[in-house]
Amino acid sequence: MKKGLALLVGCTLIIGTILAGCSKDQSPEAAKATDSGKDTKPKILLYNNLKEPTSIDPPIGFDQVSYDIVNNAFEGLTRLGKDHNPEPAMAKEWKVTPDGKKYTFTLRDGIKWTNGDPVKAADFEYAWKRLLDPKTASDAAFLAYPIEGAEAFNSGKGSADDVKVKAVDDKTLEVTLAQPASWLIGMVSSPAFFPVNKAVVEKNAKWAGEAATIVSNGPFTITEWKHDSELKMVKNDQYWDAANVKLGGVTYKMVNDSNTAYQLYSTGELHTTGSIPADLSEKLFAENKVTVEDAAGTAFYRFNTKMEPFNNVNIRKAFIAAVDRQKLVDLVLKQKQKPADGYVSPGLKDPAGGDFRKVGGSLIKFDAAEAKQLLAKGMQEAKYTTLPEVTLTYNTNDVSQRIAQAVQAMFKDNLGIDVKLANKEGKVMTDEQKKLQLQLSRSSFLPDFADPINFLDGFQSTNPFSRTGWVNASYDKLIKDAYNEPDEKKRFALMHDAEKILMDDAPILPLYFYNTAYMQSEKLEGVVRHAFGFVDFKWANLK
Repeated sequence: MKKGLALLVGCTLIIGTILAGCSKDQSPEAAKATDSGKDTKPKILLYNNLKEPTSIDPPIGFDQVSYDIVNNAFEGLTRLGKDHNPEPAMAKEWKVTPDGKKYTFTLRDGIKWTNGDPVKAADFEYAWKRLLDPKTASDAAFLAYPIEGAEAFNSGKGSADDVKVKAVDDKTLEVTLAQPASWLIGMVSSPAFFPVNKAVVEKNAKWAGEAATIVSNGPFTITEWKHDSELKMVKNDQYWDAANVKLGGVTYKMVNDSNTAYQLYSTGELHTTGSIPADLSEKLFAENKVTVEDAAGTAFYRFNTKMEPFNNVNIRKAFIAAVDRQKLVDLVLKQKQKPADGYVSPGLKDPAGGDFRKVGGSLIKFDAAEAKQLLAKGMQEAKYTTLPEVTLTYNTNDVSQRIAQAVQAMFKDNLGIDVKLANKEGKVMTDEQKKLQLQLSRSSFLPDFADPINFLDGFQSTNPFSRTGWVNASYDKLIKDAYNEPDEKKRFALMHDAEKILMDDAPILPLYFYNTAYMQSEKLEGVVRHAFGFVDFKWANLK
């Protein structure tokens, strides 16, 4: 996402009933229809966002709970369409030079911010350079590294003027890459690359903190934000494609308990939910009440390779081999996820048409006997007679707790180790991961665009996403070479080699690959759940 997430087992959705009558949250279009005597009521979709977003500021809120909101309030040069492929959005068209290094985007006529200001190419130039500014400290900045001068500016070795993003005029944005990046058009549909209104941001540093000061350019506009409770959006009639936005608005609830969410759905108060209780899972799946769609991303634990005992690679590999991932997805999660046998999840095609995961093969496996041997070897190398105390930290919610308890039992059964558990609020845990204060802690990754490089570049030694303390010069070089390699077949080979090093050096413990499992009323249609992106309500409707 790349992306550091404290996600559950996918996106949990809660959809409520259509609100009756006129309200202050309905769009002007809906109000006019009501006033004219038409039987048109604002259709308000209620969605469970789990918890408070980290930030609505595009380069800051680099996680699912933030970007599922940002993706509907803002829009970039491109947008992932109903078929999950990028299509024109703020940009009506673009041209690419034969060498694949220079992109020229032409913006649509008449596009506006919610405050009425025109959206200009300068807003994109400002936003992208702000994303890269070291002062912004965005965890998403590395996504822009293919742009010439981007990495140097972000690392403090260059200036903003060296970043080759230029607003030629109000309608034309030129982007020059250091090397070809076949994924660029899809990547700029990610919220990290959304524009911000320069005048608004420079006037108020806290512009993204309250509904009253947020200015956006997407299908919906934020009208109310009760922190840690709910956030409301209404249809943005300034949006260039407002005619195809059918909802009157979206209300994001913040219910961080799967059983509560399911109960709301089961009593008929909600139209859809991704919360499927484990004890009812088998019955609900058997009754065909659950829809399962392909998704992308990986749930995993991070080892702190600078902290004992995980500064020893064989001890890390012992913990990996001790986890029965098939049992985890079958008996704990029960939503038909796939056990992780590598880090890059399925669904990414290589130049020959194969799947990256299948071609790469199984790079990790459950083997209790081998786990014990690796532990003994690691303890001998580290000269331990007793393993130092280990604490596994997870983000506070019931699903993460069940997973942690199951893994704790596996460590006990397969390694003879008593691991302590600790839970922390997601923001706190992420902050402590960045400071390398945790031994072993939960994480997840959801990709921002459909290319394996998006998974793998996050573990370069200089990437803030890593949060493991792991450094491997060979890995860093392979990722750098992959970025510079124009031949797709060779580029994929480099990425396969990199993933093998990642799994062999073991700074992370993969758990399972995500899918999207949900229950939904027949009244709801048109919600697009992107495997390589975020939930999109632009085309949603309540019949």
